Amino acid sequence: MQNNGRVLAFGCHPDDVEFTCAGTLALLRGRGYEIHIATVTRGDMGSAVLDGDEIAAVRLQECRDAAAVLGAQYYWAGWNDIEVEFGHELRVNVARVLRQVDPFLVFTQPPADYMVDHEETSRLVRNACFCAPMPNLRIPDTTPTGGVPYLYYTDAMEGKDLLGRPTPVGMYVDISSEIDLKAEMLGRHRSQREWLLAQHGIDEYVLHMRNWAAHRGAETGVAYAEVFCQHLGHAYPQDNVLLTLLGSCCRPALGKL
Repeated sequence: MQNNGRVLAFGCHPDDVEFTCAGTLALLRGRGYEIHIATVTRGDMGSAVLDGDEIAAVRLQECRDAAAVLGAQYYWAGWNDIEVEFGHELRVNVARVLRQVDPFLVFTQPPADYMVDHEETSRLVRNACFCAPMPNLRIPDTTPTGGVPYLYYTDAMEGKDLLGRPTPVGMYVDISSEIDLKAEMLGRHRSQREWLLAQHGIDEYVLHMRNWAAHRGAETGVAYAEVFCQHLGHAYPQDNVLLTLLGSCCRPALGKL
């Protein structure tokens, strides 16, 4: 697919994009790219105090606020937490977002992660990238995308799969210049400090993000980094466009081209 200047980061829950790839999005924005952010769910399970509808309203606004820091547009694919599955209706919803944006470059969750919602989101976005260009995929009020986009998977939580094995790293992106903006975007998800402490045992979630970015940075000799793996299956673009777009900020992992 030709570079049309549009980039989409499609996470599962509110704050997933900010945790995993906001620094890279900021670098791309700084190079003139149009940034779009989407989530499959509305974050309705993200509170131990508010009910589902109440916390979802809060979290959707937090998504819009975080996207606004980057001058990005936000989309919700219409689904609820812990209900993400590879079914027809949600496949259509995710493909609709792809068609609304028509990105040449997409980021999404890794295929192996700590929870099923993330893994199903990875499948859904991968499927949408492949199917959204098909003229015979009938989605009202949409037109096919311009082609199969570049697809990159973000880091898994703590860099490991559900069995604790390290997940693949294809490349590092040096986000040292954008770490404060990444922190500002994540900080807009204010409702999540109490929830992450209760459910995940993580306090000071912005500091947790900084510490993990520093850990990844140390692996490649920079202050802060995000990591990605490129989807290289049949029909997907094969060249590493991040390396082309970000130059010295993008560092292939050892043994990767």
